[in-house]
Amino acid sequence: MNTIAAEAAPSRRDLAGPALRAFFNIAGKWGLSADQERRLLGSPGRSTYFRWKKDRTGAVPHDVIERISYILGIYKALHILFPDDAQADGWVKRPNDGPLFGGRSALERMLGGQVADLYVVRQYLDAQRGWG
Repeated sequence: MNTIAAEAAPSRRDLAGPALRAFFNIAGKWGLSADQERRLLGSPGRSTYFRWKKDRTGAVPHDVIERISYILGIYKALHILFPDDAQADGWVKRPNDGPLFGGRSALERMLGGQVADLYVVRQYLDAQRGWG
């Protein structure tokens, strides 16, 4: 990588604040509990989670940034698919008969604990948008 590109690339620390702010804003719109938020973030320690929630900054591992990226994509896709904000934000908690969900909600799938659980929901929504 050349020096200019390396200097232009944001570091994880640079991304942490905006990523955490976006995540907690989305979590609020989705009406998530602290336990659900922690699970979506990869189950960080309680003190780490509460520090992130309070300060909206700090050292954030790469996998947490990746998780938040998927959640941002899910949120964006929902707001493209559903013009009504309440409908878009409520979708994650509604039962879904799609084969990926088997009658469970997308949130239940995303709470599986693995990054892949977020990825497949994002991929499903991208396919619904005609991007998959």
